[in-house]
This record gives sequence, C-alpha cells and structure tokens, in this order.
Amino acid sequence: MSEKALLRKDNIVVYDERIEKALKAIEENLKSNYNFSKRAIALLLLQGDEEITGYVKNREKTYDKIEEIIAKTKDLYKDPLQYVITLKRQEKANEIVQDVSINTSRKKNFSFFDLLDRITMQPLTGVPILILILYFGLYKFVGQFGAGTLVDFIEGNIFETYINPLINNLVATYVPVKSIQELLAFDYGIITLGIRYAVAIILPIVGTFFFVFSIIEDTGYLPRLAMLIDRVFKSIGLSGRAVIPMTLGFGCDTMATLVSRTLETKRERVIATLLLALAIPCSAQLGVILSLLSQKPLGLIIWMGFVSLIFLLVGYLSAQVLPGEKPHFYMELPPLRMPKLSNIIEKTVSRMQWYFLEIVPLFILASVLIWFGKITGLFDSLIKLLSPVMNLLGLPPQTAEAFLFGFFRRDYGAAGLYDLQKSGILNGPQLVVASVTLTLFVPCIAQFSIMIKERGFKTAMAIVGFIIPFAFLSGFTLNLIFRLLGVNF
Repeated sequence: MSEKALLRKDNIVVYDERIEKALKAIEENLKSNYNFSKRAIALLLLQGDEEITGYVKNREKTYDKIEEIIAKTKDLYKDPLQYVITLKRQEKANEIVQDVSINTSRKKNFSFFDLLDRITMQPLTGVPILILILYFGLYKFVGQFGAGTLVDFIEGNIFETYINPLINNLVATYVPVKSIQELLAFDYGIITLGIRYAVAIILPIVGTFFFVFSIIEDTGYLPRLAMLIDRVFKSIGLSGRAVIPMTLGFGCDTMATLVSRTLETKRERVIATLLLALAIPCSAQLGVILSLLSQKPLGLIIWMGFVSLIFLLVGYLSAQVLPGEKPHFYMELPPLRMPKLSNIIEKTVSRMQWYFLEIVPLFILASVLIWFGKITGLFDSLIKLLSPVMNLLGLPPQTAEAFLFGFFRRDYGAAGLYDLQKSGILNGPQLVVASVTLTLFVPCIAQFSIMIKERGFKTAMAIVGFIIPFAFLSGFTLNLIFRLLGVNF
C-alpha cells in the first residue's frame, strides 16, 4: 500500500458518536491559534494530558465550557477516556496491518517460548519463576558473588593490602599538615574512604546488578512481570506499568524517579516516588545488605518480609488518602527471546559508566563534608545527637556514622554498615534493625533533587518529612518485637 493510500480519509480514526460529538464541541471552543490541529488538541484534552490541559487553560477564556464537555463525556463511560480512545486506535491499527500484510505461514508450531510466555504471566507458575529469578539473579549473583566474592577481593586483597597502606604512608611522609592528611587518607580520607567505597564496594555490586538486569530486560520478561503483578499493584494505587520504575529503582532510585514520569496520573507518580524513596533499595545498598545478611538467612528473610510489608502498607494507605482516578493498565507484549551477549555487555558497560561518573564525585564530596565535620567537631556533635536515637533502636552509638553517611548516599550508609559488621560491632538482630532502618531512611541527595524537579518542592519535602520519623519508628518497632520475643541469631 502506498503512502498516499495510508493517508486517505478512511484511515483516519473515527470514534463513536459520543466522543466525536465531544471533539466537535471542544474544537468549537478552541478560539486561539495553535501549531497543530484542534482535533488533536481536543483528543489530548479528553485523555487528560496535563501539559496540553495547562496550555489550553491559559489561552482559552471559555475553558470552563471545555471542562464541562470533558466531564460530561467521562460520565458516559465506565472506563477512562484514554483507555477507550486507545482501544479504538489499536483497532484501527490492526485494520491497517491486515490490509498491508500477507500471512504466508502455515500452521504455527508451538514452541518452548510460547509455553514460557504463558507460564510467566500465570500467578501459580509466574510467582515461582519470579522467586527463582530473584534468588539466583539478586541473592546468589549480586548478593553473594558481587557483594561477597568481588567486594572481598577488591577491598581486602587490593585496597586494604596495597592501596590504603601505600596512600597512608605517602600522605604521612609528604604532606606536613595533619588536617590535609586526614582529608586525603586514613579513616575518612577521599582516597581511603570515598574512593574505596565507590570502587571496592559499590562498583562490583552495581556492575553485577546491571548485568542481571540487562539479561532480564533483553529477554522481554519485564512486560510480563508487569502483567503478573498488576493486580497487587492496583491495591497500592499503581498499575503494572509501575513495575518499570520500581525495577529500575533496584538499580538507581534517582533514575527510577525520572522514569516515574511515564506513569499515567499524578496520583500514581506521587505514590511511586514515595515508595521509591522509602522502600526500594538501590543496587549498591541492596547488594551490601544481601552480603551482610547472607550468613544469617533468618535475618535476611525478616528484612525482606518487613520491608515488603512496609512497601505494601504505605502504598495501600497512600492510595486511600491521595485523591484521583484508579489506575488502568494495558501493555503490548514483545516476544520472549534469547538475550544477546553483545546487548547485555553494551547495556551493562554504559550503565556502569553512567553510575560511576555519578557516584565518584558524590563520594568524594561526602568524604570532604565528613572531613570538614570532623575537624570542626560538627560530625561528632551530630553523632552525639543521634546516639539516643540509636539507643532506642537497640544499636551501638557507632551506627550513627552509617546513618550520617546515608544522608549523602544510601549506598554510602550501607557501606558504613559493612565496615561495622566486619568489626564485629553488630549482632544478628542489630544488623537487621540497622538494615531495615537504613533501607527506609531518607533518599540520597541526587534522588532528593530529582524528586524536587519532578514532583515539586512541597511534595518532595512532605515525602522526606514523612520518611525520616517513619524509618526510625519502624526500626524501633522491629527492635521492640525482637526484644519481646527474645529473638537472637
């Protein structure tokens, strides 16, 4: 079929009489000049497009009439207008495809991928498959191999054995000023702490996570996961579409907050931003916690269960409190396929480069701020201020350092816990309480800045104002449960 034939009038989408009548009425009330057709603007207004709605509202004196037309049209349908309009467009697209395509295949053979396609979306089979992916992909590969084997090798065999002692000796020999020595090396130095955390602890974990995520992404499994968990997400005010930013949050919550703009309604975007900031640990934080708790299976199960419960509870309560339409979900499913190694490597490397370029300056900045806090006494004052809070959580005072690190980056705080665990300061229950509280703790600086940009200053501040006391209250509650039940492991 030629291009002219595709553009003929009978290929224009014609909606049912009620929508067409509404479109005509809206077009009549659009008095200003626009750069594209008034029908297109009317369609976007019916679908609730926020940008076009704000644009038209500022230009049209008769916008109240337009709003009335939209409201009356909505009342005529049980489904959202966006859903109704999209279905009609899909129907027309299918008609065009039928006109221009010829099916030369004979009877289609039922393949292994067809079987896999079905079982990944059925709850009875899809949930066990998801658990297997989480177990082997996140726990075994990221948690044990990335955060365990690789981190132990790079940090223990390279940094602690060679790099840190060398830097400490060089700085002590050639830098006469003690304050500058402490800036560069020793306990809180840019190289011995900031660079060590970024390269030896965070980078191996992020790299292994992005490798697993690239495999999952390249197979086409993510849209099927969205279909699988859509019903659960509906109960927390989201749809299956939110699986994309939520899954990305396990890589980087900052990037995931940006991606949340793809969700349909403002209500969904606010709920997703809150849950990302509260209960979704980034890959580095997740990897460190998995590594810390891998030797304590009961502690790991409690951490996962408690954080998941908080995720569902806060999501459910947010869905009850925040006004707005309930989400509807539809998604085109790409075919399942074998992942290509070249795609996996390219995605993993590019994401590692992006993440590394982001975190190294922040880790250096964090080291400088900690150094400044140490030499001015501010850091010690903050630790003393947090000590009673740590006591309420049943944690030693040294844990306050990890929480202060967490203000700069969540993964920085998790790495601080890693050092405390290596020193034998935390027992099993304390490690779980600290891990839970730090997981629920404030978002990092980068994520907070994106929250302000995407959701606005008031919403971002309201989210942080809720998270800080809620995280400590959750840690206190968990510690109280441990003490009442006499839990020890």
